[in-house]
Amino acid sequence: MQEAYNDPENFTPRQRAVLDRALGLLMEGGERALTTAGLARAASCSKESIYKWFGDRDGLLAAMIAHQASKVRAPSDDGSALDLARFRARLVDFADDLLHVLGGDVSLALNRLAIGQASREGSRLGQLLIERGRRGIDRRAGALLETGRRRGLIDYRDRDAAYHTLYGLIVRDLHVRMLLGEPDARKPEAFRSLAEEAIAQFFVLFGVRDTKKADPA
Repeated sequence: MQEAYNDPENFTPRQRAVLDRALGLLMEGGERALTTAGLARAASCSKESIYKWFGDRDGLLAAMIAHQASKVRAPSDDGSALDLARFRARLVDFADDLLHVLGGDVSLALNRLAIGQASREGSRLGQLLIERGRRGIDRRAGALLETGRRRGLIDYRDRDAAYHTLYGLIVRDLHVRMLLGEPDARKPEAFRSLAEEAIAQFFVLFGVRDTKKADPA
């Protein structure tokens, strides 16, 4: 497998465009539609470029999943001033992005395909979704929470437990309901308000009341 897909930030705009087309092929025709030759035709690039960028089939799938997961924003600590309002806004953006990605056609198609293949020997899609998708999101979000704790804006004893609580407040049972095709579960126009509600609930549990002691830098 190639190095590029390990970090979606290393993808060039051209590689991202190819990965978006690959996701489209997968969504339209299932895994059988995702061939190197078919992707090369659809994305107007050579098979050699695809192999060079992403490696074998598992490498391509891993890159596609990492690319999709990278659409969930969780800014790293760049040392700039961060007050409560800015930190809360970052969490709301994270929650909103997460709901839009999980509720998007591509992610739903990937998850449904992985579930359908779960009992099939040799299928790695579910594992790749965990390793290159969920864990990447978890890692970035955990770093965001650690930034808030370090700046004195939230407080927790166990970061993983705090993050799992945050994830549960955001997603609730929506993802399962969306996977099952319940119409009322998938309303992108409501995701922002759901995100704001989840973050408000998170601050009830983990917020620091005396924000005057928060580190402004």
